[in-house]
Amino acid sequence: MRRLLSIVLPAAAVVLVAGVAFAQMGGGMMGGGMMGGGMMGGGTMGGSAAQSGCPGMTSDGAPTAQITDEKARDLAQKYADKYLQGFTVDKVLPFTGMHMTMYSVELKGPKDEVRVLHINAWGNVMPFGGPSRRAG
Repeated sequence: MRRLLSIVLPAAAVVLVAGVAFAQMGGGMMGGGMMGGGMMGGGTMGGSAAQSGCPGMTSDGAPTAQITDEKARDLAQKYADKYLQGFTVDKVLPFTGMHMTMYSVELKGPKDEVRVLHINAWGNVMPFGGPSRRAG
């Protein structure tokens, strides 16, 4: 009995852990294509970039061009004009992401507030943090 329990108990623990892992991934092979319904958005491995939602790819599979410092400044100012009235671009700071250059843009407000925007290599603008003031 002890020998049987020493074999069955570890096997049951492995099955339990594997089941939890598959549940966290979105159902394994059952949910929405080859990659499952969870982490990859339910798409299949093949198909165009438009179908799979790959950033930085056009619908024919060719990579899109990266944006420049000037384009990042322009995008940040357009964002500020629409969502943060009175803010102007103060600094455009490039940094290297995984494989491409991205930008951290500091906006200065009418009361010396500072807002930071993140602009990725394809021109998507994302606010970073809330309003703050500079120390000193």
